[in-house]
Amino acid sequence: QVQLVESGGGLVQPGGSLRLSCAASGSRFSIHAMGWYRRPPGKQRELVATITTGGRTNYADSVKGRFAISRDNAKNTVYLQMNSLKPEDTAVYYCNANTAMTAYWGQGTQVTVSS
Repeated sequence: QVQLVESGGGLVQPGGSLRLSCAASGSRFSIHAMGWYRRPPGKQRELVATITTGGRTNYADSVKGRFAISRDNAKNTVYLQMNSLKPEDTAVYYCNANTAMTAYWGQGTQVTVSS
């Protein structure tokens, strides 16, 4: 069973920055793509960014140019650097990690952008 431990959420003012981290442990199989999703208040979960083991990235249009996803394959850890945050970025952010057979999810970390 894979455990995903997220950290780095919190309250930040508009225009500010936060960095989320997610460490995966306990996997018997190689972890392939990892990523971040979010659930804004009253909305469905949506893609934020994904990254492959080779470093290929994909971003939602709403965060391009402001967010950067990266990973440390040796540590099975994925990061999300969030800059120029906007109130509409407020959401619960979920880490995702995939083996060849299963998708795993973190418990979520709250990010609130407000003055």
